[in-house]
Amino acid sequence: MVTPRDQTRDNIQIPEDPGRVRATSKPPERASSESEPNTEPSAASGLGAQDVPGLTTQRVLDELHAQAAVEAGASPGNEFGQVGRPFDRRAPFLVGFLGALGVACALALAYLVVAIGQLLVYFGLAFFLATGLDPAVRWLYRHGLSRPVAVLVVLAAAFGVFVLFLVFAVPVAVTQASNLARDIPGYLHNIENHHTTLGKLNTKYHIVSRLQKLLEGNGASVNTVLGAGKVALDLLGAVVLVVILTIYLLVDLPRVKRGLYLLAPRSRRARVVLLTDSVLDRVGGFVLGNLFTSLVAGVGTSAWAVIVGVPYAVFLGLLVALLDLIPVVGSTVGGIIVSLVALSVSLSVAIATGIFYVVYRFFEDYLLTPRVMARTVALPALATVAATVIGGALLGIIGALVAIPIAAAVRLLIEQVAEPSLEKS
Repeated sequence: MVTPRDQTRDNIQIPEDPGRVRATSKPPERASSESEPNTEPSAASGLGAQDVPGLTTQRVLDELHAQAAVEAGASPGNEFGQVGRPFDRRAPFLVGFLGALGVACALALAYLVVAIGQLLVYFGLAFFLATGLDPAVRWLYRHGLSRPVAVLVVLAAAFGVFVLFLVFAVPVAVTQASNLARDIPGYLHNIENHHTTLGKLNTKYHIVSRLQKLLEGNGASVNTVLGAGKVALDLLGAVVLVVILTIYLLVDLPRVKRGLYLLAPRSRRARVVLLTDSVLDRVGGFVLGNLFTSLVAGVGTSAWAVIVGVPYAVFLGLLVALLDLIPVVGSTVGGIIVSLVALSVSLSVAIATGIFYVVYRFFEDYLLTPRVMARTVALPALATVAATVIGGALLGIIGALVAIPIAAAVRLLIEQVAEPSLEKS
């Protein structure tokens, strides 16, 4: 007996599972062997339609391309259509992926900087030297010379100073080596004599015994010689590399500066150009000011050597001038060397030379250098000394050399960028 509930249940259409229908239903019979159905899939149903594996043909790809052009709204003026909706940047996966990618890039960049750190120091030193010589090149350029000719003139002047130093240094070195070989027996006799100054120093500090211990052992001596040779070759290679880089940068510095300008956004480029020019001008001013203080140190050394009778006055003046290019510590090292040379005259002359350099260091550090640097790089005396000490502790001689212009650049950026922002906040 059929109840009304059963009739209602029979009238309800229950949707069947499509997968089940495909699994249980029989394939339709072919109407005729003469009329073969088109088995190629069509893209008419949209880009989301599933293709039959292995049956994708060029016609299907053409239909997909046409459908994509319609959906993207492509036109002759907009070949690739409208930009789609952006990704959700707050999605957890995207945030995590970008964070991991940023950490990986930071680690790779840190590894790269550590791996080529020495080369980066050489590039920085070459850029510093090229920037320091650029004011002289620009001065010659503004007086009618082309830039390549101006660069050649400046490089010839620098090379001439180096050749002049060699002309005075090589004969002095040869003469001193000959005199040292001739006077060694006399020095040994004086050291063994307990009534002489050298003998008293040897008795107190055991100089001879320590030298003998240092020279004992053939293996140690060979290792020392090989190590010194390696250091000399590395130094020579570094000098040649820096000189070559400096020449190339000095010739092509306008293009390099233009490239630095273009790194700034267009809305801020004008101010970046002015700040960059000011920073580079301060670097050039520092180099010229440093050359001036070195010239004063060299002339003072030669004059003192002539007055007290210290030999090789011109050579010592050139040596002190070159060493004084290194801020703070350069003139001290030069004074020690000149005092040791003065010891060959007499102990009193050596002591007087040491006192002269103490007075000169006071004059250079507290009177000459602050005035010159205040005029050329606009940096206070305390900041000059602090920057030199910090730079020397981080990068040695190179750090002490470039510390003052870097400190001047940092001070300029603080005054012109950081302080106005802090005042507005």
